[in-house]
Amino acid sequence: MSNHIFLTLTTIIATVLFTKTTAVTYNVRNLGAKPDGRTDATKAFMTAWSSACGSTMAATMYVPKGRYMVGGLKFNGPCKSGAITVRIDGTLVAPSNYFVLGNAKFWLLFHAVQGVTIVGGTLDAQGAGLWACKSSGKRTCPDGATSLAISNSNNVIVYGLSSVNSQMFHIAINGCRNVRVVGANVVAPWNSPNTDGIHVQLSTGVTILNSKISTGDDCLSIGPGATNLWIEGVACGPGHGISIGSLGKDLNERGVSNVTVKRVTFKGTDNGLRIKAWARPSNGFVNGVLFQNAVMTNVQNPIVIDQHYCPGGKNCPRQVSGVKISNVKYQDVHGTSATKVAVKFDCSKKYPCRGITMRDVNLSFKNQLPASAYCVNAAGTTSGVMKPTSCF
Repeated sequence: MSNHIFLTLTTIIATVLFTKTTAVTYNVRNLGAKPDGRTDATKAFMTAWSSACGSTMAATMYVPKGRYMVGGLKFNGPCKSGAITVRIDGTLVAPSNYFVLGNAKFWLLFHAVQGVTIVGGTLDAQGAGLWACKSSGKRTCPDGATSLAISNSNNVIVYGLSSVNSQMFHIAINGCRNVRVVGANVVAPWNSPNTDGIHVQLSTGVTILNSKISTGDDCLSIGPGATNLWIEGVACGPGHGISIGSLGKDLNERGVSNVTVKRVTFKGTDNGLRIKAWARPSNGFVNGVLFQNAVMTNVQNPIVIDQHYCPGGKNCPRQVSGVKISNVKYQDVHGTSATKVAVKFDCSKKYPCRGITMRDVNLSFKNQLPASAYCVNAAGTTSGVMKPTSCF
């Protein structure tokens, strides 16, 4: 067990035990919430949060077993206590009419909080209706809401949470410090649009451990301004892989640095380990990334850097990417590629990828045939086993 996992689990156990024995508890059932999945419980949930947030003692907001239908929940801080636990033993269900949340951006939002621990529970956003609307081509479909958003917050733990059928992103972390997501279970169909599992941007010190993500977009997406990330023990598939980006959509954009991704598995995904950037001017960058101990099973693009990213191929900028990519390491990556090209580095002509290192990479095409590598504007070194043969 790595130090990150041990320290995180120790912190979570200590936090839960402390709040369980010393905290004042606000039970949503006692405040009027009905566990029938039909009656609007939004008011009871917000009353519980207001009481917990206003308590000078450590406090617990408790959701017992059952299904609770809630609309948009905005859990705003700052709170009087720096130790609030949201313990969920039941399931939160979004309104079946997707227009209720569709333009709200967020279903559950924790904003400007500190020292909050979210334990257990299931979020069921009932996103299928909105996905069907989008696939029909109707112009009246709302964008959809992220199921759980944490913004401008510090020292937050999310432990053992399940998110199913989100309208948009399942979990989004934005503008935060020291957020830990442990044991998350994310589920949505492979064809559900824009249902990223966990998205991180403009945040530092985010840790994601021992989580399983099956969804219709990136299992994990790392956006501009994400630094000091540790991702370990994540199983991805179906989905679009673990992606840094997309980057470079804006001219003035924060960079991504010091990212570690280790002990991860991919099964039947569109991509494995991916960095993607738009082909347009930008001052963004990627520097200091370690991809280590990754297992690929029938993955379309196991290793890819794409600086001509343009999903759908429509209205592509067709310029030169300004995102500078450097010091990216791939170590102990093995398994099977569903396509002949298992390693693809398609980098910027103006700012070629530099300092790529590959050690002990062993990827085959459909389990037995030799795969190939493709490089454009990329430079690096290899050592140990290197299959496919390096294109540097």
